[in-house]
Amino acid sequence: MNFGMIKNLCGQVIRFEAIFMGLSLIVSFIYGEYESTVVFSATIAVMLVLSFILTYKKPLKRSFYAKEGLITVSLSWVIISLFGAMPFFLSGSIPSFIDSLFESISGFTTTGASILSDVEMLDKSILFWRSFTHWIGGMGVLMFVMAILPLSGADPLHLMRAESPGPTTEKLVPKARKTAIILYKIYIGISLLEILLLLIGGMPLYDSIVHTFGTAGTGGFSVKNASIGAYHSVYIEVVITVFMVLFGINFSAFFLLLAKKFKSFLSHEELRVYLSIVLISMIVIAVNITGTVYQRFDESIRYSSFQVASIMTTTGYATANFDQWPTLSKFLLLMLMFIGASAGSTGGGIKVSRFIIMFKAIKRQALRILHPSAVKLIKLDNIPVHEDVIRGTGVFMVVFFGITAVSTLLISFDAFDMKTTASAVVACINNIGPGLGMVSPIGNYSSFSIFSKIILFVDMLIGRLEVYPILLLLSPAIWHKRKF
Repeated sequence: MNFGMIKNLCGQVIRFEAIFMGLSLIVSFIYGEYESTVVFSATIAVMLVLSFILTYKKPLKRSFYAKEGLITVSLSWVIISLFGAMPFFLSGSIPSFIDSLFESISGFTTTGASILSDVEMLDKSILFWRSFTHWIGGMGVLMFVMAILPLSGADPLHLMRAESPGPTTEKLVPKARKTAIILYKIYIGISLLEILLLLIGGMPLYDSIVHTFGTAGTGGFSVKNASIGAYHSVYIEVVITVFMVLFGINFSAFFLLLAKKFKSFLSHEELRVYLSIVLISMIVIAVNITGTVYQRFDESIRYSSFQVASIMTTTGYATANFDQWPTLSKFLLLMLMFIGASAGSTGGGIKVSRFIIMFKAIKRQALRILHPSAVKLIKLDNIPVHEDVIRGTGVFMVVFFGITAVSTLLISFDAFDMKTTASAVVACINNIGPGLGMVSPIGNYSSFSIFSKIILFVDMLIGRLEVYPILLLLSPAIWHKRKF
């Protein structure tokens, strides 16, 4: 185990978090929030000192394997969450440190679950940091480190695979660092475009920036108690709906567009399935709520489109309380929570590609029952999927649902109704935020016990890092000297 490299990378991560937090410090200056200025300054100073201590001595060995990647990613996310919680706690915005940590982890994992009931009372700089954690966590802080710093002697693909969502993570170009740079250019470019379009729609600059953070990271923290519904603007809702869908697309598809490989883009299987699910769900729910919740179909399609895009991409913004919708609509939204966005996007959930692989695996197994000697390869985008990936996908889904079941059992000791308990776990492990019952779009997570909040924010980390990095961090096998 190369502890020197792990320590050095964790130090780099802390340094970059301090730099990112510097933007919130600037916001506190702009709005004259002097108490927040002191809090951000003190937190940044502590992070810079700790970063210096961890990176002062260069590692003797630069070798970097899968286990180092898993441990580095897990530790980095825990560390940035701990320091990310300090502004909430030290400023008194969230008096409880566990609640502050819950809010921080929810931000970085782009979950958007909150314990706050009145966000409009908080300082603008605190809310800026709260939403900025979405943007940082959306693409991944280790991915940013890879894009900025050359990791000579190490294979950064191990970091990318441990931090990026999806059953497989491949390089877009021969070098992993250049892949990270390309991904961040796409990420920043689309973010800037959304800010511009929101400004055109009359949303203030500050609001445009923080809501773009939430959209890009598919997180959903808002500076309004009523979320996006507070603006009462069809234009703003349409813009955010479109960009939520865009950020739920596999970023490799955007790379195909930039490379002018239009045929490959149009034939991208996961993209077609993802968009089909989104469109069909929007129409079905719109039909279901017409005449019961809303009287006109155009009104129904407006609200169903936004909620479907928000849930499918696991963003969590809201313009309506879907907990009051008919059972069919709520059940369909619950299914979309599990499906999630595309692999290689900033969205959460199990991912569309995994469901495609499992559907094809079930279909192949059924064919083998009828024709035992038949040989059929499972392909994704006309490329054969390795049997290890197929098995791994099946195991992942079993473990994922197992953790969901155990977590639901554990927080049921709070004795809330089943709808609240189950949807809270589903919303947290799939990195969505709002659920049903007490955690609906008009509710929050403040009523849960400390024990339940710990379970839920661990679920957030497990969901964002896709199970294994967090679980293996606690496994004795990961600390063994054997390379794997």
